[in-house]
Amino acid sequence: MNAPTDFVAIKTRQQAAWASGDYAVIGTTLQIVGESLAEACDLRTDERVLDVAAGNGNATLAAARRGAQVTSTDYVDTLLQRGAERARAERLDVTFQVADVEELPFQDASFDAVLSTFGVMFAPDHARSAAEMARVCRPGGRIGLANWTPEGFIGQLFKVLGRHVPPPAGVQPPSLWGTESHLRELFGESAAKIDATPRTFNFRYRSAAHFIDVFRTWYGPVHKAFGALPPDKAQTLESDLTELLNRLNRAGPKTLVVPSEYLEIVVTRR
Repeated sequence: MNAPTDFVAIKTRQQAAWASGDYAVIGTTLQIVGESLAEACDLRTDERVLDVAAGNGNATLAAARRGAQVTSTDYVDTLLQRGAERARAERLDVTFQVADVEELPFQDASFDAVLSTFGVMFAPDHARSAAEMARVCRPGGRIGLANWTPEGFIGQLFKVLGRHVPPPAGVQPPSLWGTESHLRELFGESAAKIDATPRTFNFRYRSAAHFIDVFRTWYGPVHKAFGALPPDKAQTLESDLTELLNRLNRAGPKTLVVPSEYLEIVVTRR
């Protein structure tokens, strides 16, 4: 019999990984995804909106710009501080609160909409995370998600990382959140409707080397992967990432534009 998965230990390690580097350096480049999600959820002025695993606040800011009453949560306080800095700069009134998506400190049906852009997909316990989002969303409300797909660039990047630094046993791949079948499994009983639309985000850097330098410095999972490897294996990882980036680059040899597919999801709460 397999031992039960220790989600607490896994989450502790994940939290340390996301707190390393500075995800906000990457996160700010993804702002357009939050804006698109806010429109897909048709957010209204004065609606109560919760952003879970909010990072530095892309969906948070998009919702606040539309006049919503936003609560922004993450289990990494330093990322919330980055979001708060951005909100202050735009004179947006947002509540920031440290909270774990797997154990949200809010009453049932507290929010009109619950959002997450490339956030909840990385929580280790998929079923519990989905159940918590559904619990705090009112009947008729919306759960809006942006999740990388397994076949897209970021899905492939995590497969490369996994070949060099194997993921913890017993944890489902984050990119499953980018598949309709998994979403229907997670939200089926609580969903009146699930709309899923494939979209593309373009990563734009000078070169593959520039992308790798930025991500190994600032993006927690890549930062930790390189840090866990001896120099020769780190060099192999760099070579594998370079091959992936150059293969997917659509901009020619002088710059880098890599399309990355993600799924934009709106779950209407039953």
